[in-house]
Amino acid sequence: PSAQSLTPRARRDMMDANSVVEWFMSKQPDSTLYPMSEAVRAAYRAGQEDETLEPLVLVEDGQPVGRIQGGDYVIFYDIRGEREVELTASFVEPGFHAFPVAEERPHFVTMIQYDPSLPVRVAFPPPGDIRNTLGEVVSQHGLSHAKICESEKAIHVSFFLNGKRSEPFPGEERIVVPSPHGVDNYALVPELSADGVGKATIQALLQGQHPLIITNFANVDVVGHIEDARAVKLAVEAVDYQIGRLIQVARRAGYTSMVTADHGTVEKWLYPDGAVDTGHTDSPVPFILIPPEDGVDMTLRQGGSLIDVAPTALQLLHLPVPTEMTGTSLLQSCPEDWLASEHKLLLIIADGWGWRDQAHGNMIAQAYTPAMDMLQHTYPFATLAAAGPVVGMPEGSVGNSESGHLHLGAGRSILSDRMRIDTALQDGSLERNEAFLWAMQEAKRTGKRLHLLGIISFYSSHGSVDHLLALMGMAKAQGVPEVYIHGMLGRRGEQPESGANYVALVEEETQRLGLGRLVSVIGRFWSLDREGNWDRVERAYRQLVYGEGIKVPVGLP
Repeated sequence: PSAQSLTPRARRDMMDANSVVEWFMSKQPDSTLYPMSEAVRAAYRAGQEDETLEPLVLVEDGQPVGRIQGGDYVIFYDIRGEREVELTASFVEPGFHAFPVAEERPHFVTMIQYDPSLPVRVAFPPPGDIRNTLGEVVSQHGLSHAKICESEKAIHVSFFLNGKRSEPFPGEERIVVPSPHGVDNYALVPELSADGVGKATIQALLQGQHPLIITNFANVDVVGHIEDARAVKLAVEAVDYQIGRLIQVARRAGYTSMVTADHGTVEKWLYPDGAVDTGHTDSPVPFILIPPEDGVDMTLRQGGSLIDVAPTALQLLHLPVPTEMTGTSLLQSCPEDWLASEHKLLLIIADGWGWRDQAHGNMIAQAYTPAMDMLQHTYPFATLAAAGPVVGMPEGSVGNSESGHLHLGAGRSILSDRMRIDTALQDGSLERNEAFLWAMQEAKRTGKRLHLLGIISFYSSHGSVDHLLALMGMAKAQGVPEVYIHGMLGRRGEQPESGANYVALVEEETQRLGLGRLVSVIGRFWSLDREGNWDRVERAYRQLVYGEGIKVPVGLP
């Protein structure tokens, strides 16, 4: 059958992301049926981009349509969660005071557990605790360790690296250097707070009180999501400089060092047609082992993955590897006397630093990186798989910071929330999910509205348009009379203008179902914060509740 004759779900099954984009670009949009996608395209023409898209609000007769009101039912269908906590809290947290909120609150369902303290229903609760992670094992044996990062990545170095545990383990010190505040575009400050993270690590190394120090540099990942080649190169070079200085100090302080990453980003920065790909990649990441003294004849095992980093660290720290860790040490050969000696360990995570030996489209290869170049050619070097099933993701998928840090600390493969949800989609159990059924049936019974809120993307680490389409179909089957959709955009790993095309996909599905309206769209910069930038979150809240934003009239070209 022709693509035009298929439902969005069936069409998505037979077409890849680029084909969907091309199909919508070939259509002649009807502004009556596709007002929000046309508004997004107008925003592109005005110089806006998906990530920082100003709030767009559908209006009819001059009044905003589909506002979230007290007593309504909201399904926040995003995954990951660390960027969804603040907006969710503004709707449901008792005594919320970061900014003024409406007195009457809606009922809330979240796709996964964003935070255990939030009074919401959770559709896919955690399957269980992740025990005996790297940090927990170190703590159990009476050793202290420090985790050093800037605030932009604090949740990854604390929560995810600890197996989705918020509280520090006994003996765990967390040093968080504030990321640049009040900056709308990190391309203006590509060095971020790398210098502060480096200085804090040097101080910890020289003090020598922690046998294990874990340091994370955020620059390559954070700036790599911005379409600015100069800023990306500067970010890469800032991290390279910090790695070089830390290795020098670590060796003087008697620390063995491991340098690796959580996933790739800018080493594969171009699509085949030359367009910029600002998303994560499926590339492996580097792993370098640097002893504190020269002359140690070591080799590393090839073919490893992120789950092998924690067992390697435990071996060097002379700690037992727990049975839960299915990863194995990357050390292939090493002098027994050196391995038997007492080691202190520095683990450096260069966030987003993927490995790719081709130069074309490789921003790391194009940057000036004398430290990493020297380390890779002087010390034992391997590459580690950081995407796909080995980190709990679907075959062919890219890596991300959540799964990367989770697997670095866990030392085992853990099924991702996305895989759990996709499995529920495939076997039909999503349509029987108790939390979703509760929201939909109660909205129908009480005459309240149902709101579907979340990312609109082909494949974002925060969710998928497939999840939204499934919920729309489920609401139709349940007979929910009034459904409103509130979308968020953020072009990471998507083709230019893909956001407008996915918005059109959703608008078309509302027409096919005869149910629902897409009534607001906003860039994820405003709605998905995680650092207490409450002015941004308030802007998203006021769009959703009061209809504040750029007005998009129904039916106007």
